Amino acid sequence: MRTGLIIFILWFCSLCRFSLLAQVKIEKNGYDFSYLDRKIAGWVDSGYYKGASVIVVKDDRVIHKHYFGNYGPETVAYIASAGKWLSAATIAAVVDEGKLSWDDKVSKWLPEFKDQKGEATLRQLFSHTAGYPDYQPAGRRADNYQTLKESISHIVDLPADTLAGAKFKYGGLAMQVAGRMAEIATGKDWETIFQEKIAGPLGMKLTHFTPVSDVGGQNPMLGGGARGGLDDYAHFLSMIMHKGVYQGKRVLSLKAIREMQADQVGKAEMNDPYVANTRASVRTDVYGLGEWREEVDADGNATLISSPSWAGAYPWIDKKNNVYGFMLARVAEMKNGFNSFLGSPVLPLLVRDVLARANLKNTRHGYIKTSDGATLYYEETGKGEPLILLHGHSFDCTEWDPQFFALAKKYRVIRYDLRGYGWSSMPSESQKALHADDLKSLMDQLHIARAHIVGLSLGGFIVTDFLTLYPGRLLSATMASGDIFDVPGPSKPWTNSEAVAQREKIKIWQARGVQKSKQEWFNALTKRGGKNIESLRVPVWNMIYKWEAWQPQHLEPRFLLGNEAESRLISQKIDVPVMVLTGEFDANHPDKLLTILPGAKQVIVPHAGHVSNLENPNGFNQKILDFLNTIKLKKDEKN
Repeated sequence: MRTGLIIFILWFCSLCRFSLLAQVKIEKNGYDFSYLDRKIAGWVDSGYYKGASVIVVKDDRVIHKHYFGNYGPETVAYIASAGKWLSAATIAAVVDEGKLSWDDKVSKWLPEFKDQKGEATLRQLFSHTAGYPDYQPAGRRADNYQTLKESISHIVDLPADTLAGAKFKYGGLAMQVAGRMAEIATGKDWETIFQEKIAGPLGMKLTHFTPVSDVGGQNPMLGGGARGGLDDYAHFLSMIMHKGVYQGKRVLSLKAIREMQADQVGKAEMNDPYVANTRASVRTDVYGLGEWREEVDADGNATLISSPSWAGAYPWIDKKNNVYGFMLARVAEMKNGFNSFLGSPVLPLLVRDVLARANLKNTRHGYIKTSDGATLYYEETGKGEPLILLHGHSFDCTEWDPQFFALAKKYRVIRYDLRGYGWSSMPSESQKALHADDLKSLMDQLHIARAHIVGLSLGGFIVTDFLTLYPGRLLSATMASGDIFDVPGPSKPWTNSEAVAQREKIKIWQARGVQKSKQEWFNALTKRGGKNIESLRVPVWNMIYKWEAWQPQHLEPRFLLGNEAESRLISQKIDVPVMVLTGEFDANHPDKLLTILPGAKQVIVPHAGHVSNLENPNGFNQKILDFLNTIKLKKDEKN
C-alpha cells in the first residue's frame, strides 16, 4: 500500500445592492468569505459560468451576498434541478389542502396509465422511485412541452423501467405526471398553482415555470424548467428553514415539511453516487421529496438538505449551523474536467469553515505575505515552545484538528495552509519559491526564532527541506509519512520535452474529470486491503473536495528540494533531534532519512497507515508528546 501510494503521490503532484429578505436582516460582520468568493470567481474566470451570485444566511441574517461576472440583483436564470424542490413544495401545498394524498396512485387521477406506471404513487413520483424512465429516450422530442397535459400524452406510452418502489432513478418525467395530477385535482394549471401556493406567499416575483424553454437542460417543466433570481430562492429557503412559516404566516404544514425531508427511498435499490461523491457517505436514505438528504444525524433525520442542478444553481439548508444559502448560476461551458453538478455542493463546507474560523476561541489567525507576494493563512493557539504543523498534499491546515488544541495544552501551536492549498494564495507556473522558504517567512513574521516542526506526507518533505536549509531554526523535526521526495529539485527546471509530456498528462487528468480524479486519489488514501478506513473518509474527503487541484493541472514549480535534499544533508552535520513517524501498516517501507541521519529515530504509530494523525489521533499525539518530552528531559539534564 505504501509503495503504491508514494507512486500515486509522485504522479498526482507531477457589494452590491441588496433586496430585503423577509425574516432576514442584512448586517456587517467579521466573517471572512474571501476564499468562498475566490472559488466562485475562479469558476467564472475559467469560463464555466458567465456570471454567478451567492447568498448565505445564518440565524435569519444575511452574512454574505456577492455577485460575479455579468450577474446582478435582478438577474434571472434557469435553475434546472434546483426547481425540483420548488415543485415538491407546490405539490405538498395541494396535499395540505386535502386535494391530493402522497399515497394516491397515478391511475386514480390519470386512468389512461393502465400499465404498471399507473401503480406508482405521488410519493414515488417525487422521490425518483416510481419506476419511470428518467427522460424521453433518444430519437424522441425532449419534454419541452408548454402544458403538462401534452407532456404526459408523450409519457403514457413509454414502457416502465421497473416496478414502482423497486429502484431509485434520478430524472424528470415522473414529476411531470405528478404535476398533472395536481392540475386535475385543483382545476388549475401548474404555473397558477405554483404562484398561488408558493411564489405569491413568498414574494418570489421573478420565479416562474412557464413558458418552458426548448433549450436542452432547461426542461421538463417541473424537474428542470424553473427560472428565478437569487433573493427569490432565499425566500423559499427561509420558509423551509422555519418549518413552513414565512413572515409569520404558514405556507406549508409542519407535516408537509417532515414528509419532504424524510427518507422516501425506503427499500428501493439505490445506485446513484451523488451523496457518496460529495459527502463520502455510502447510504441509501439519500432522497426525500424533491430534495437530497446529503447528511443525516444518528437518528436518520436530515441535517443537510439540498437540490443541486447540472447548471450549477445550488440551494442548501444546513440545520446544524442554522444556515441556508443559494448559488445562482447557469453553466456556460463544461471544460477542463469541471462538473457543475458536483462542483457547487462544496459551498456548505466552505461556509462551515468560515463559521468555524470566526468562532475560534483563544486562537489568533490571519495572513502573512512572503517576499514574492504569496499570501499564507495561519492559525495559532497555546503558550510555550513553538510547534508548527505542516499538512499533506490536497489537504489544508484543518488536517490538524485532532492535534491543534490537544498539543496547545503544552505548546504554542501554529498551523497554516501551504502555498497552493486552502485559504492561502494559488501559485503561478512562473514562480520560483520553496515551501521551506515560506515556512521561514512565517516564522520570521510571527517572531519565532526556533520551533518544533511536524509535517505529514508533503508536510514531511517540507520538514526535510527545512532541516536541510535552516537547521539552526529547528528545535526538532518530525517527518510523518514523508522524508525525501524523490523528484527533481529547483536546480533542474522543466525541460521542453518534460513540459510537453506533462501537458499531455494534464489533458488526460482533466478528460477523466476533476471529480473522478479526486475520487481516485481519495480512495488511494482511505482504503486498505480493499476496505474503507471509515475514520478517514469524511475528514479526508472534505479536504480533497475543497482542494483547488491546481497542482495536477499545471506545470508545478519546484517547490521542494526533492532528491537534492539527500546530498545536501549528507554533507552537513545535523544535530537537530529528528523523528521519523511511521504508521504501523507502512512500517516495512524504507525511509532514507534513517540511513542519511544516523541520529534519527523511527517511531511507529499503531493501528494507522499513511494519514496516521487522523487514523489514530490519540496515538499520534502521544508519540509527538513523548518525543518532545524526551528532548526536554535531555535539555534539562544538560542544564
